[in-house]
Amino acid sequence: MKPRFAGQPPIDSYGDGGFRLDGQRFEGSIIVTPQGLYPWSVATIDEVTATSLASLADAAGIFDFLLIGSGTAFGRLPAPAQGHLESRGLFPDMMATPSACRTYNMMLAENRRVAAALIAIS
Repeated sequence: MKPRFAGQPPIDSYGDGGFRLDGQRFEGSIIVTPQGLYPWSVATIDEVTATSLASLADAAGIFDFLLIGSGTAFGRLPAPAQGHLESRGLFPDMMATPSACRTYNMMLAENRRVAAALIAIS
């Protein structure tokens, strides 16, 4: 899958079913890696599958931290999705999407190699 744009800008805002990065609005959930931003076709943490995490698995090795925003509240990945990530050496930090956005921006500002999978919230 090709990213929607190259690079890794901070998250300007989130809510209303999407995100704003680099002055652009993106509807729905997203995955952001050092390679770029990808649409993520999940609306709840229970919908996450190994296939939906392919862009993260493809970028393994170019980031050191993986944040997963589970929506409005903390949630856990389904076991098959968690196992898929772990088999590739990826151990995500799970948190609600607002916390994940703030943490992502902080880590990016500190020049850390970070990726995030963020479920959109209303």
